[in-house]
Amino acid sequence: MFFSGDPTSRKRVDMGGRSNKERDRQVLLEQTREERRRRGALRLQNSSATKIQKCFRGRRAFELARSEVREIFCSTFGEHCQRVDRNCFGADSDFLRQLFFFFNASKDNDIAILSQVCNLLLQYAENGDVVSLFAGLNYSSVEPLVIHRVKKLAFICVYAVHQKRYDWSNQLLMSVESTSVPFVQLFEAVACLLNPKLLWNCKLVGYLQHKRIYCLFRGIIIAVPQNARNLEHRHNTSTLEQVLMLVASHVGDHPCCCPIVDPKWSFSLQLLSIPFLWHRLPHFKKVFSANGLSKYYIHQIACYLPSCADVLPKDISANHPGYACVLANVLEAATWILSEPKFASDRAADIIAVSTSLLDSLPTITSPAERVDDDDDVPMDVDIKDGIDVDLQKQITAAFDSNTRLLEHLVNALFRGTLSTNYSDLSGPSDAEVEAVGSICAFLHVMFNTLPLDVTMTVLAYRTEIVPALWNFIKRCHVNQRWPYFSKYISPLPADAPGWLLPVSVFCPIYKYMLKIVDNEEFYEQEKPLSLKDLKSLILILKQALWQLLWIIPSHTSHTQKSLPNPLGLKKMSIDNLKSRARTGLSELLIQEDILPIYHLQDWNNRLPFTSDSDFYSQEATNENFVSQAILGNTRASEIIKLAPFLAPFTIRVKIFTSQLANSKQSMTSHSALTRHRFKIRRSRLLEDAFDQLSLLSEEDLKGPIRVSFVNEHGVEEAGIDGGGIFKDFMENITRAAFDVQYGLFKETVDHLLYPNPGSGLVHEQHLQYFHFLGSLLGKAMYEGILVELPFATFFLSKLKQKSNFLNDLPSLDPELYRHLLFLKHYQGDLSDLELYFVIVNNEYGEQSEEELLPGGREMRVTNQNVIMFIHLVANHRLNYQIRGQSTHFLRGFQQLIPKEWIDMFSEHEIQLLISGSLESLDIDDLRLNTNYSGGYHPDHEIIDMLWEVLKSFSSDNQKKFLKFVTGCSRGPLLGFEYLDPKFCIQRAGVPGMEEHGDRLPTSATCMNLLKLPPYKTKEQLQTKLLYAINSEAGFDLS
Repeated sequence: MFFSGDPTSRKRVDMGGRSNKERDRQVLLEQTREERRRRGALRLQNSSATKIQKCFRGRRAFELARSEVREIFCSTFGEHCQRVDRNCFGADSDFLRQLFFFFNASKDNDIAILSQVCNLLLQYAENGDVVSLFAGLNYSSVEPLVIHRVKKLAFICVYAVHQKRYDWSNQLLMSVESTSVPFVQLFEAVACLLNPKLLWNCKLVGYLQHKRIYCLFRGIIIAVPQNARNLEHRHNTSTLEQVLMLVASHVGDHPCCCPIVDPKWSFSLQLLSIPFLWHRLPHFKKVFSANGLSKYYIHQIACYLPSCADVLPKDISANHPGYACVLANVLEAATWILSEPKFASDRAADIIAVSTSLLDSLPTITSPAERVDDDDDVPMDVDIKDGIDVDLQKQITAAFDSNTRLLEHLVNALFRGTLSTNYSDLSGPSDAEVEAVGSICAFLHVMFNTLPLDVTMTVLAYRTEIVPALWNFIKRCHVNQRWPYFSKYISPLPADAPGWLLPVSVFCPIYKYMLKIVDNEEFYEQEKPLSLKDLKSLILILKQALWQLLWIIPSHTSHTQKSLPNPLGLKKMSIDNLKSRARTGLSELLIQEDILPIYHLQDWNNRLPFTSDSDFYSQEATNENFVSQAILGNTRASEIIKLAPFLAPFTIRVKIFTSQLANSKQSMTSHSALTRHRFKIRRSRLLEDAFDQLSLLSEEDLKGPIRVSFVNEHGVEEAGIDGGGIFKDFMENITRAAFDVQYGLFKETVDHLLYPNPGSGLVHEQHLQYFHFLGSLLGKAMYEGILVELPFATFFLSKLKQKSNFLNDLPSLDPELYRHLLFLKHYQGDLSDLELYFVIVNNEYGEQSEEELLPGGREMRVTNQNVIMFIHLVANHRLNYQIRGQSTHFLRGFQQLIPKEWIDMFSEHEIQLLISGSLESLDIDDLRLNTNYSGGYHPDHEIIDMLWEVLKSFSSDNQKKFLKFVTGCSRGPLLGFEYLDPKFCIQRAGVPGMEEHGDRLPTSATCMNLLKLPPYKTKEQLQTKLLYAINSEAGFDLS
């Protein structure tokens, strides 16, 4: 049953279809290839060994020959060149030929011989002509040999210093007076050979540049110790600087005939990429800045950019990237270059081009001295790259400091004679104007993305004409409906990109900054910085631009996306970045005043109108479809309302706000059904009882229904069931008590507007907890739609939007201080004579304390250069810093019920309307149109007609009392009584069939907005009883 045959006889089959012979052939071929590879590798190995041996034998033979020549040289001329005379430098002598042959920069003895040779050269050159020293009397016959020797001698001198740079590091900045130092002798000889009067001068410099002399100079300068930057200012020029001046001065201008140098080995990239170059070589900086060197080399860099990332030398360290060092050195030199008007105009364009490209590569730099209020919502969208040296950052930012005037010179030099500020000229801009605007706007746009704004804005706003010049450019483009394309400055630029994108994104933050510090007289009377007529045009242009960015050309890039550092990749100047920044700026101007000045302009318009409110609205944002989508949420329209709410009229935004409240209440229905909080509040201790009980509630509990019962002064609980009306009364009473200035938590301005008391901590130990509680109370009132009569100061309402206040908000708080600051702002003399310092005196309840506005402010005198900063800091201290603790806690309580994105839809003036309603008198006709009737009354009933006549005859105060009597609040709904919930109702009071009701008073049920009105016989009787009822103030016992 089992197979028992011979298995070896079974035939084997190759499943691949190949025969044994074919398989054997493949193996043989592979073996042959392997043997061929092995033989090739062996031949290569033998060949390499032969070359190595040949090279070694050659080097050994060369070194032996050098040693022999060195011995012959020493025996002939002496080990210390003691037997050398003037004739040894001649063309017939072997002196220099032997020196060049055996010289080895790594041998100290050879360095000593070379130093002695240089010393002798300098001695003989003093007593005669250098040319005759090398050539004798017939220079033309030996010119090639002489030039060859001069080239070799100059090069080995520099190369010797480069080889010994670390040993001589402390001597590298010595001056000519230190003649005994070998380094000085070597470089003095090079300087002697580079004398511009010598015939071989250009040929020698060309040879040195061909030998990459700037790489050697780079190594020498870098070897200077870091603390050399901090040495006292040297009065004498170092020999290193002398040689650099002689070599670098060959820039190709007539009669110079030096060849063009490869950019990679040029002065521009090899030396300007050294960290703190001018700190090491201060005298060379003056020479570089004062003549044609700066024009040539900065233009050279401008031509290389933005591709110079490939040719920049290797970074000295990760903390000192080459592009950042080039930027810092160019900017520092530019402060000298542009200080001379004769140099400014023809060099500003190149400096701006270089700065734009290099700033675009730099990580964002923040100001360490910047003091940000704790309550300000500062977006930390800055992705700072670790590794950029702090001193290097300081060098870059210091170049734009107001004291250097670099920014002022740059802008004015580029605009002077190019850009028109003549507002009567409405012709289209010329090509030169477009070039100037594109260049400066690209530069400033990148600078705003990179450097702290406080470093640059004051200079731009007050020392340049950029605002009127840019506005005139924008206006002329708008009038002619022809915007230029700035494709040269933004890469890549799509064909449909709006031409206003770049100039508008730069104009707005500068103008906004000016509006922070401008005063009423300048704005309205002097019409600075722009006329009131122009402001209306500006509003229309910016509004259209914002609508285009939000609706017509929406971004596909996330607003929160952060760009990674991309050296020389033009990330900040890309079209996506520009769109995103402009869109965010145009949007936030209406919400957070971050970039554009429309919000500021609306604020100025609220104070003293110069244009219609409708000019701030977009017509497209008022159609029903847009409004319905905005109310619906999660739509394009709702996103636009979040980003730019002021494009929609106030009434539309109130509807959206009301729908948000309704949605929030609906989501809380399940929670409120299970939890109902009831509190007993003593009228004699209203605030204390409310604080002790309500401050324990969570955010969810605060949003739910709260029921209150009052206990009168006799300890008896007042009659009435709280269906909402008693709570309304409670809210009005507690807010009146808590915000009373007598309680010490709030103070009044001269206009009787409320703001937190900076000294509240001296009055109440738990003052911050009380502010948190009061914030939640105000939030609860707005959440429930209860209007409370609390007139807040505008600068405090801005804290609900997490915004800072500025100088123009100060008059309402301290008009005397405001006048003093304006005096300083317009002072014509020397402010340092007034002996003011960066300190401020606080005076609370008789206790005076002095506080520095800046670190070291007690030693910092106010001058004409820093007075704007001083004014900013004083206003910031009084309007923001002093009340930041109170405002922060108030805001935290407020935001438990009203999120920031809801309140951001409104300006401070509009927030006050949300809190207190309109100050206008009661609209009786609107109330009549939205009234229900019951108990036999109807719209045409005789008693009802009498009631409306009586209400119209009431004074404004009595009308408010009537409204409070029937609804619990003295002010009506913002959008009219159509939105009163439940609707106002008038019910007939009394027993049916009884006609005598003359002794009864009208009563109300505020929880239902219900008036119970007896059927009085005469109009006079109705008026008397109604006045008595609404003025009784007997609490809820009356009903």
